[in-house]
Amino acid sequence: MRYDEPLFRPPSEAESFILQATLGCSWNACTYCAMYRDKRYRVRPLEEILADIGEAGARFAEDVRHVFVADGDPLGMDLGMWEPILLVLASAFPRLRRVSTYATARNLLEKSPQELERLRALGLSLLYIGPESGDDVTLHRIAKGATAAEHVEAARKARAAGMEQSLIFLLGAGGRERSEVHARASGRLATAMDPRFLSTLTLTVVPDTPLANLEGHGRFELPDIRGLLTELRWFVEEAHPSGAIFRSNHASNYLPIGGRLPRDREAILAAIDAALAGRTPLRPKWARGL
Repeated sequence: MRYDEPLFRPPSEAESFILQATLGCSWNACTYCAMYRDKRYRVRPLEEILADIGEAGARFAEDVRHVFVADGDPLGMDLGMWEPILLVLASAFPRLRRVSTYATARNLLEKSPQELERLRALGLSLLYIGPESGDDVTLHRIAKGATAAEHVEAARKARAAGMEQSLIFLLGAGGRERSEVHARASGRLATAMDPRFLSTLTLTVVPDTPLANLEGHGRFELPDIRGLLTELRWFVEEAHPSGAIFRSNHASNYLPIGGRLPRDREAILAAIDAALAGRTPLRPKWARGL
């Protein structure tokens, strides 16, 4: 298989076959993100993608259960690309149970309901979406490219097509200035989008990004550890999905924690309170990462 590094995937796709259908990110403007800044966005030629599937199928046909389609937002590919990819994946991997990809509100909204239903029928069943914040001011400042209301509509379209969502929110994205507004609005957006999977990560200010430039000029300040834990508490207080698996155990987080919402809300809040009171050890800074 041919891979153009760097290659990223969600932690939950660690055992998946990674199929790199696009290079980079078609939006690539988020101020905090450096993942694809050195890549020019393009869709790989279909024959190359199908050849990679064929090679993987010849070697791992009976082993592959999950496929993750990379890079940044492959849902932006048109149906004429997706259809042969999904058909050949199903043929190459007879025990395939799930195909997933990163998606944005923008490229979900660009797809018609019929297109999304066709993609779901062909096997695309899980979308990883990173609203990062439910606060429109923060969304504008981090150049996310969509409002909270647009994320809600995108999620509605995905659900109507039968696709599950895994949502990612970013503790600290509002800075100290909008910390509580950002965290509580994020919880409310998680409620409205109503995902199957829900997670929080902690913002890391990456060198050479626009956000790092703002921080260097005193125009952005990340909350301290206590502030970030408090944001996590506000988020959990506000998040009322109908039934979501919640995780805050990414390497970027100081407090690895998880459970189901709403079932485990009180236990999760109690664990956060224990950390705030100093009764629970936090992940040391040296052990954190992106």
